[in-house]
Amino acid sequence: MNYIEELISSIQNDIINIRRKLHQHPELSNEEYQTSELVKEKLSEYGIEWQSGFANTGVLGIIKGSLPGGTVALRADMDALPIQESNSHSFTSTNTGKMHACGHDAHTAMLIGAGYALQQIKEKLKGTVLLVFQPAEETSPTGGSQPMLNDGVFDECTPDVIFGQHVWPSLPVGQIGIRDKEMMGASDRFKLIVKGESGHASMPHDGNDALIIANQIISSLQTIVSRNVNPLDSAVVTIGKIEGGYGYNVIPKEIILEGTVRTFKSEVKDKVKHRFHKIINQTAAAFEGEVDIDYLDGYPATINTPEWAQQARQSAHRLLGEKSTPVLDPALAGEDFSRFLLQYPGAFIWLGTQIDDHDKQKPLHDPGFQLNEKALPIGSRYLVQVAIDTLETLSEKKSGETDAFS
Repeated sequence: MNYIEELISSIQNDIINIRRKLHQHPELSNEEYQTSELVKEKLSEYGIEWQSGFANTGVLGIIKGSLPGGTVALRADMDALPIQESNSHSFTSTNTGKMHACGHDAHTAMLIGAGYALQQIKEKLKGTVLLVFQPAEETSPTGGSQPMLNDGVFDECTPDVIFGQHVWPSLPVGQIGIRDKEMMGASDRFKLIVKGESGHASMPHDGNDALIIANQIISSLQTIVSRNVNPLDSAVVTIGKIEGGYGYNVIPKEIILEGTVRTFKSEVKDKVKHRFHKIINQTAAAFEGEVDIDYLDGYPATINTPEWAQQARQSAHRLLGEKSTPVLDPALAGEDFSRFLLQYPGAFIWLGTQIDDHDKQKPLHDPGFQLNEKALPIGSRYLVQVAIDTLETLSEKKSGETDAFS
């Protein structure tokens, strides 16, 4: 552990500089060309074998230990958001309307740092560590994880376990968020085009007010959660955008509603989705209107594998102490890492990155989002620790199976 700390400390400034460079030059989903080049450049500098071309800009680093064993994958996402940054630090975004407001710049930098340390100790590694640099996490429902899988990112080296790490602004530096099962929610989205008949505002009887229909739909949709979903389960139906109308004295013919549905359990999602369509169609029919429904199934819920979540917790305790993993509720935000977990066992982890002035801490996806860079070397060290510990566990499991067979 001391040697790992020394290795990360030796490149701590490099990790921070990589993060700042990426923050200053953010690239949106499926446009991560410079980011991908920087990743490949640093991997080559550290002597790490890599492959590229997965989901266009995705990169896979490969560190093969000298000792036989299993395979652990560590994943970081690379894309930024279409947000205009409002911060005023020395490395604010130079790309208008683009910002790393979700910490993916930090994820990439920390994984590169972890790769450096793992490469230095590969003579002692019992197996292989894969460094997965994923594009397009922010483009639900397509995302970047499934395209990487489709492009064969794990065809040559298949992980036994996969871990993902995400900065978490509500957790102090030095704390790690880990749950044994549900971490993040399924993230469906929808667009509704509510259709009526236009007319003069003074003569509403000559038209069919799409705004009134839309209003009834918005109110009725809230009954799904309050009256159809078990109060002990989790579900959210949110209308985030309303667009329509021509002027103060015109009855609108068309109103557009956009929003999202968030759940954990698949059976709850199915119930919400069924009620969603039924309520909308019947409400529109009751007002003699029509609705076009575009419902997109987004990322599935991010559900950790209990065994490997517990492994991740043990690694946090070894690195940061027994009090480093507080009891936390899951979040209904969506995460593309969920598709990796559908294929391979593993766990998604939150890294505490709260800034020192808590009152000025902005949430993820906020134009003023900031993270505490003191957490970056901790994040790199933790990724190294969880990789080593997991490979050790896989080796012990394999040895046990061999002994039992013999």
